[in-house]
Amino acid sequence: MPEGHTLHRLALDLSDAFAGEQVRVSSPQGRFADSAALLDGQVVTGAEAWGKQLFVEFPGEQYVHIHLGLYGKLDLKPYAAEPPLPVGQVRLRLVGSETYADLRGATTCNLVTAAQRDVVVAKLGPDPLRDDAEPNRAWLRISRSRTSIGALLMDQSVLAGVGNVYRAEVLFRHRIDPMRPGNTLRRKQWDAIWADLVELMKDGVEKNRIDTVRFEHTPEAMGRPPRKDDHGGEVYVYRRHGQPCLVCGTSVRTTELQQRNLFWCPKCQRTYRPRTSVDK
Repeated sequence: MPEGHTLHRLALDLSDAFAGEQVRVSSPQGRFADSAALLDGQVVTGAEAWGKQLFVEFPGEQYVHIHLGLYGKLDLKPYAAEPPLPVGQVRLRLVGSETYADLRGATTCNLVTAAQRDVVVAKLGPDPLRDDAEPNRAWLRISRSRTSIGALLMDQSVLAGVGNVYRAEVLFRHRIDPMRPGNTLRRKQWDAIWADLVELMKDGVEKNRIDTVRFEHTPEAMGRPPRKDDHGGEVYVYRRHGQPCLVCGTSVRTTELQQRNLFWCPKCQRTYRPRTSVDK
């Protein structure tokens, strides 16, 4: 499933390609046909992301709400005279003066009102990539929960936009046991995690890939081969099961947490042992 930086990058790309333009809107697959007919010929106002939710705005407070889910993909491509015929199950096609966009396989593609959009957003935790985010909202949930921090970071109602990669990587970078209960974290630890997520995810938007290793652990600095993985980017533990930790050399481990693979280094992220009191 795409992480939040991917949706924010898509929102920027959609705005750059279509904002202020009259667009042709269609649904070659047919599942979005009625809504597409209502939008066809209108001007795109812009696009924005909230966590993993994407909203394309049209006049009259109309929004196309998209959630890519596990298999969804939204491709933007330039064209010359006319865009090519749709290939595969294209649920939504937007055609501007120079660019077209095809949506396939999304979990959600609905035309919603501003009020309906607000209902979706209200269920989400703060998004590290939004200027209006309120990290204290997430802290209030985390600091009161006995659920593991590894699970809480993936809960979109606690924190919006963080997925499996950022979850594993930010916990490694801060040497935190993923199984540690949320209510045992200190406030300064949460503040450091939040600040790191903001920087890492902004970098992800700019590069359109996830890089989480510090300079001293890059392939160039360590003299090691670059990572080869379809997710791209240099990471510490994500999908590196059985490989040596880039910091200590211990084999990276994996286990299942809430039906998702969790990766961590057992030495750098030692098992949390509760003390008699925790200063928050």
